[in-house]
Amino acid sequence: MFVLDTLAHRLKRGCETMAYPGGPPPTLPDRHGGALRVDAAKCAENCAACVPVCPTQAITRLPEKPVVLDLGRCIFCAACVEVCPAKAITQTGDHRLAVRRREDLLLGQPGGEEVRLAAALDDKLKKLFGRSLRLRQVSAGGCNACEADTNVLGTIGWDLGRFGIQFVASPRHADGLLITGPVSRNMELALKKTYDAVASPKIVIAVGACAIAGGPFVGHPQILNGASSVVPVDLFVPGCPPHPLTILDGLLRLLDRLDQP
Repeated sequence: MFVLDTLAHRLKRGCETMAYPGGPPPTLPDRHGGALRVDAAKCAENCAACVPVCPTQAITRLPEKPVVLDLGRCIFCAACVEVCPAKAITQTGDHRLAVRRREDLLLGQPGGEEVRLAAALDDKLKKLFGRSLRLRQVSAGGCNACEADTNVLGTIGWDLGRFGIQFVASPRHADGLLITGPVSRNMELALKKTYDAVASPKIVIAVGACAIAGGPFVGHPQILNGASSVVPVDLFVPGCPPHPLTILDGLLRLLDRLDQP
């Protein structure tokens, strides 16, 4: 009887998996500021009000040069947005943040007001991984925030498996790694061994400010300031932590599974 009640309840609720990317993305909470935009032309001369308020030293300004914001270091606290008198730094509300090259996360340079979104893998790798991608997740000293949002993708509402993407227990069964955390010195050897255990060709995805550049721990002597210091990275997904939609968008861009730009 219990089984029948469960089945009836499930049929009554219907399909709960979101339509995205075949439909619109889910509505993000109001507090989600999304990607930042830097309009260097608005920067007032000799103004550097945003530089000292950044907790991760993600903003720099050299004499006679505009502000440069490193979204790889950014924890999206929006302190810079609040103090900027010229409103040169703004929140866009856009969930799309993933890039292929680390330098594409530097905003404020000529032609770099906004994030240059990730391109797909080359044809050979896309053919290998486009329909079936197995990832071994490595928490390299993280706080579990990025790990939690990654786990959300496996729930019924998101259903990451419908894209052929799954997390596996062993690197020997994986096509690549998804790394979170700033890579502590205690995790350096473990990360190297895990990477070496994945058969070539393989891909590496760095999720979160810590895995990209050290996050709030940047410069600490016991961390290595991100995954790139140990292994080559193919996709960078900024955030602290990134929203599950941001992570999914990055994965689908890498595999060329998105119809929209």
